[in-house]
Amino acid sequence: MSGMNDRGDAFEKKFAHDEALQFKAEARRNKLLGMWAAGLLGKSGEEAAEYAKEVIRSDFEEAGDEDVFRKVRADFDAAGIDQSDHQLRRTMDEFMAQAIEQIKNES
Repeated sequence: MSGMNDRGDAFEKKFAHDEALQFKAEARRNKLLGMWAAGLLGKSGEEAAEYAKEVIRSDFEEAGDEDVFRKVRADFDAAGIDQSDHQLRRTMDEFMAQAIEQIKNES
C-alpha cells in the first residue's frame, strides 16, 4: 500500500508543479503581450510597464484567456489599432510559446 501512496504523492506533486509552471507561463505571456500592445498603443517606459501590469491583472477576471483577449481587443479598438482577432490570438499563442521557453531556460 505504501507504493500506491508514494505514487499518489508523486502524482500530486507533479500536478502542483505543472500548475505552478502554467500559472507562471501565463503571467509571463501576459506581460510580454502587455508590453507589445503598449508599444502599438504608443506607450513607453513606465506607462508601458503599467499597461503590462493591467493586462496581467485582467487575467484574474475569469478562467481562461478570454479576459486578457477582451482587454487588449477593447484597448486596440478604442485607439483605432488595426489588429484582427486572429492576429491578436496568434500573437498571444506566440508569446505563450516564448514564455514557456524562457521559463524552461531558467530551470
